[in-house]
Amino acid sequence: MTMLPAKTEKKLGLVIDLDTCVGCHACVISCKGWNTENYGAPLSDQDPYGADPSGTFLNRVHSYEVQPPMLGRAAAPDAQLIHFPKSCLHCEDAPCVTVCPTGASYKRVEDGIVLVNEADCIGCGLCAWACPYGAREMDAAAGVMKKCTLCVDRIYNENLPEIDREPACVRTCPSSARHFGDFADPDSNVSQLVAERGGMDLMPEQGTKPVNKYLPPRPKDQLARREEEIDGLAPFLAPVASEAKGFLSWLNKTLEKL
Repeated sequence: MTMLPAKTEKKLGLVIDLDTCVGCHACVISCKGWNTENYGAPLSDQDPYGADPSGTFLNRVHSYEVQPPMLGRAAAPDAQLIHFPKSCLHCEDAPCVTVCPTGASYKRVEDGIVLVNEADCIGCGLCAWACPYGAREMDAAAGVMKKCTLCVDRIYNENLPEIDREPACVRTCPSSARHFGDFADPDSNVSQLVAERGGMDLMPEQGTKPVNKYLPPRPKDQLARREEEIDGLAPFLAPVASEAKGFLSWLNKTLEKL
């Protein structure tokens, strides 16, 4: 049995905002690209353009249609489409580590990141069975287990500009739905987001103490109020001139004659 550290110096992880994730899969593509080019053996694909494709991904996005609760309303509220990104949660009590027979899976003392030493992995799959989140994938070509590394080769790479020293998925997200930081620091951006928005653990009943947190989607009533606030700007966005003058006026008249 592989032992977990009693305590880690940092708790690096992600906060994922389910309210702003648009399901574009940019995080999936950037993760696949970065890790294939820079981390260990490439993340292989099998028959990617065939009838039965398969491949290894460290991050996936699932989409669900959910029905919000009635909350005293006369009519049922409209269903919401929720996009749910999922990768390794770098749990404090990671069962994937403790079942590993070779010590290939381990949790780093310095930052809490859970990694796989591919040289020691025998591809037995025990860690995948132990993970309640389905966050590990066997690479069919390499014959070893792969998982999210929090882009450990990026976040400590001093050859990169400081702005790029964060996971590829975070750097790429166009809607700023993904945030990276140290949960051990109560003043970090991720700790403050969790405190302000009621960040949640995924499947807390499993007792794994996941480091990554999710911010719940806001009710549609709140979204409607935000739309009303935007509508309040409409008078200020009206065109300054109601009729075209000069060259534009001549162009309009010419086009009308055609």
